[in-house]
Amino acid sequence: MSQKNLNINVEYLTRVEGHGNIVINVKEGRLQKCELQIIEAPRFFEAMLRNRSIFEAQHITSRICGICSTGHCMASIKASEDAAGFTPTQQTVLLRKLLLHYETMDSHLLHAAFLVAPDALGAPSVLPLLSTHKALVLMVLGMKKDYSDLCDMLAGRHTHPITVCPRGFTKLPTKKELQKTKDILIQHKAKLEKIVDLFTTLKLPSFERETEYVALTHPDEYAFLDGEITTTDINSLVHPHDYKEVIHEFHVPHSTSKHSKNKRDSYMVGALARVNINFDKLNKQAKAVATALNFRTPSYNPFMNTVAQVIECAYCLYDALAIVDHLLKVGINYDEVVSSWPKVDEWPAFKCKARKGVGAVEVPRGTLIHEYTINDRGIIKNANCCIPTNQNLANIDLDMKKMIPEILDKSKKEITLLAEMLVRAYDPCISCSCHLLNVEFME
Repeated sequence: MSQKNLNINVEYLTRVEGHGNIVINVKEGRLQKCELQIIEAPRFFEAMLRNRSIFEAQHITSRICGICSTGHCMASIKASEDAAGFTPTQQTVLLRKLLLHYETMDSHLLHAAFLVAPDALGAPSVLPLLSTHKALVLMVLGMKKDYSDLCDMLAGRHTHPITVCPRGFTKLPTKKELQKTKDILIQHKAKLEKIVDLFTTLKLPSFERETEYVALTHPDEYAFLDGEITTTDINSLVHPHDYKEVIHEFHVPHSTSKHSKNKRDSYMVGALARVNINFDKLNKQAKAVATALNFRTPSYNPFMNTVAQVIECAYCLYDALAIVDHLLKVGINYDEVVSSWPKVDEWPAFKCKARKGVGAVEVPRGTLIHEYTINDRGIIKNANCCIPTNQNLANIDLDMKKMIPEILDKSKKEITLLAEMLVRAYDPCISCSCHLLNVEFME
């Protein structure tokens, strides 16, 4: 029976990071209200960065997120180096890419296997899967532990990296550690194949809505660490310094997180955006996974974001192996070890003057921007962090507003589940996104 009158109020949506509500009201067959309400308390990391040195910023910003701490750390370091006029070495760039790959695979596996797969398998959470898919659940847990261990080996610890800093690393991996890394990554080849096999059997909703996709792009590689901003609408390149030409943030009454738009009323960032924009830059292993999962570009189905994440896992795994093989072949230059806080005689390597620096990286949930304005002593006077989930919220709302009228013939329970699945498909990190506080002054 068609749902002519429908009231759905999902309080504290599960299997997402942070607190969000879904509110849907249909009256006499017409959609009256449909929105993802972000109710998380605002956080003030930009304010915490003011009057802090660029050499300690990454330790502060890595606390923004427990899932993407490496991504925030990397964006922070890139913004600091950009402001200070420092260019990292090739070895440093490769090791940073390696760190981002670890975090991307860790996060994507968590989302695909534990947050999305239960819905597709008809389970309320990952726990019942211990009865039906125990080997797979334990395998994914083991893979996640491996990536935690690899981050710890390279960056001092997983959740909040400590050895990566402006100018390089305070500790570099040994040959033995690199060989151990290679051995672990090789073991993950067969494990990833099992995850791909699982997703060939899962049926995801077929909903589509054409939208704009935004991501970094690079002429020589699949962009994660470096690149310029592009979109499927503008078909041109925007330097990270000019990110506000694309990312237009605005406030809405139902969210403590800002929303974003560009040419349309919304756009999407994340794995689906990256694969849609940069598919030709994927390695052959990732393209093979795309073929196995029947993925075609352009894809306008937001539920396929999870499939794009599995494709990216293949890219990251094999690119990480290529990086490790290269480092084993050429050897690590231990003369590049740096101190976390440079000594006075090291300052000539920088060209500090009062100016702006921008760091743009791709993290699991999309394009992350850190912008710092510093003085001539390397002290941050102003900061702005543009979070991927912020950029996706308007798109989620518009997806729901299109999808709900199309599924009113389903039961309330089915409609509720599909709305929840839609939000979960974006893999939102709600706590990261809350930067707004509405203050009313009493006269």
